[in-house]
Amino acid sequence: MKIRDLDLSQSPLNTEHEALGLPPVEDYVSHPDNHPVLRAAMWAAVLILISLLSFLAWRLFFGDNGGHSGLEIIESALSSPTFWSAVAVGFLAQVVDGALGMAYGITATTFLLSAGASPAAASASVHIAEVFTTGLSGISHAKLGNVNKSLFLRLLLPGIIGAVLGAVLITQFDGEVMKPFISAYLLLMGLYILRKAYKHVAQRKEPKHVAKLALFGGFVDAAGGGGWGPVVTSSLLGSGSDPRTTIGSVNFAEFFLTLSSAASFILLAGELNTWLMVAGLVFGGLFAAPLAAFLCKKLPARTLMTIVGCLITLISAFNIYMALR
Repeated sequence: MKIRDLDLSQSPLNTEHEALGLPPVEDYVSHPDNHPVLRAAMWAAVLILISLLSFLAWRLFFGDNGGHSGLEIIESALSSPTFWSAVAVGFLAQVVDGALGMAYGITATTFLLSAGASPAAASASVHIAEVFTTGLSGISHAKLGNVNKSLFLRLLLPGIIGAVLGAVLITQFDGEVMKPFISAYLLLMGLYILRKAYKHVAQRKEPKHVAKLALFGGFVDAAGGGGWGPVVTSSLLGSGSDPRTTIGSVNFAEFFLTLSSAASFILLAGELNTWLMVAGLVFGGLFAAPLAAFLCKKLPARTLMTIVGCLITLISAFNIYMALR
């Protein structure tokens, strides 16, 4: 695929790309406000988040809450250690996810499972929380110029389809069976990314099979409570994509597929009893999302690739070890 409308200015980002063998950034990446597709996607995310927050506020203060007022529920949550534990987990998980494009689902799902939630309830709760955190994270990435419009659109629809399929099939398919195989694949990808980070490549190619990758990543994410970032981000970085815009594009696309999978979980799973932990995850993640997008913009490409490669390698090795015990 030919890259058009390149930003050929001698910016620090283009200098860094030249050193790593990456092509210059495109104009709509360095000036995202000039592109109508990204602008429309950002406004859609803003309106969706405002609508959801307004609905939840209405339910809290005017809905049927079992005889408790909205203020009583808020006071009860703020005095709960479980809530504040979830806030801490949500903050740390979103900092990592927003800056590196992965690990929110893995971190938050592990926390919910350790707190006694069932796998289906944990996955549903994480995806409901991620609607808010990925929404703000995606908007932040787009505003900071971390989103590649072409890659974002190629990820969007297949990712949504995969997420819905994963949510529908989670009750009929044991996601645990696939985890060792996925972990082995990710371990190899982590090592490959580390090799890419420190070996100069003269020519980089556009990533291939993006739609298939997004379909698989969306399915694994919904069925296993996490996996969109590790599968998609690591594979794209392994193919030679720019780390900053890859992470930003994957994060922004994740909002729309998470919205789809969360809606599917609500329809299939009904009422959840983990609302306190979901609220904590959302509260912590909302504060972390802009910070994470800023870190993604400021960290050098080689540093991002190194951190992603190490994180993927360590998590995958640990998951393989746990599966073989």
